[in-house]
Amino acid sequence: MSVEVTNETVWRIDPKVFSEMGLWVLEQMKVSTHSDLTILFVDPDPIAHLHMRWMSLQGPTDVMSFPMDELRPGDGKTVVEGVLGDIVICPWVAAQQASAAGHSTMEEMLLLTIHGILHLLGYDHVNEQQERQMFGLQRQLLLTFFAVRQEPIEQAALPQGAPDALAAYDAAHRQS
Repeated sequence: MSVEVTNETVWRIDPKVFSEMGLWVLEQMKVSTHSDLTILFVDPDPIAHLHMRWMSLQGPTDVMSFPMDELRPGDGKTVVEGVLGDIVICPWVAAQQASAAGHSTMEEMLLLTIHGILHLLGYDHVNEQQERQMFGLQRQLLLTFFAVRQEPIEQAALPQGAPDALAAYDAAHRQS
């Protein structure tokens, strides 16, 4: 399996952690190690364009998932294989949500990565029962990943003096 991680932002993000998490989550979900997953970190403007194009919703969002082969979790006897798809994450929105939730931006982005993978595997949260199932599973996966991980996780960070791209996005779109 390959988990390709691309960072198109100024944020300092360790791609290895996200690659390892992607591999680990897919292993837990019984998805073949021959499957492919892409994780892309983008600024507010690109994710806002995707949000409008695919969801008809304005403004930047935290995470979007784009499935390819519509894989589903394995049943324990068989392991599914194919191109899982792409996850797009906006660190700026993640940082805002992390602050409101009282944890680090890195924790939020790892949670969003799991959330995105679960969407790629067919999970959703359109009703209360689905939400309980999906959110419970993503929390369990995140906490277990932290518990079994041997190495410390480097925090995501903005370079000193980096402009706030989310504030710039908001200011530019308030004027229009």
